[in-house]
Amino acid sequence: MTKLKSLLGIFTIALLAFGCQGPEGPPGRDGFDGLDGLDGADGVNILGQVVEIQGSFTPENNYSLLYKFADDGIEVFESDVVLVYLLWEEIEDPDGNISVWRPMPQTRILDQGLLLYNYDHTFLDVSLFLESDFDLGTLQAGDTQNQVFRIAVVPAEFANSEDFNPADFNSVMNALNQNVNTIEKVSVN
Repeated sequence: MTKLKSLLGIFTIALLAFGCQGPEGPPGRDGFDGLDGLDGADGVNILGQVVEIQGSFTPENNYSLLYKFADDGIEVFESDVVLVYLLWEEIEDPDGNISVWRPMPQTRILDQGLLLYNYDHTFLDVSLFLESDFDLGTLQAGDTQNQVFRIAVVPAEFANSEDFNPADFNSVMNALNQNVNTIEKVSVN
């Protein structure tokens, strides 16, 4: 009888050991969605930001404007791409004026020579400045006074995507999921 019990025990152990092996079964069904909770506070905008600045280039500011991101609570990382656009002209339209934005740097050919609207940036600020091969003091007010710029801070992930076109301001706005009506406007001196 003990031999039979021993044989039965060994057989049961072998059956259990080999019975637990084999292909994985089908997955179970998905669970049910729960109830939606209350909306929380807005998070940080990781899609980038756009700000519009206006200022005048004068001999007193050495024909340059400085915009500091921290002044408006904009956080810029070293890897972000900073793009600047100059309001080139406004076209009158019955449905409202149409703004024409050009990416910087922009060169104008004037009677005096070449005028360049240019910029450089760090993750702290953007410096906009005029460069020329002539005396900037001879410029007309239309070239220096109340100039309008839009500065776009674009995360590197967006800037490196194939469908991103930095030369087209509207394309940048679409990529950043921004609306022109929500752009913050700042005056810089």
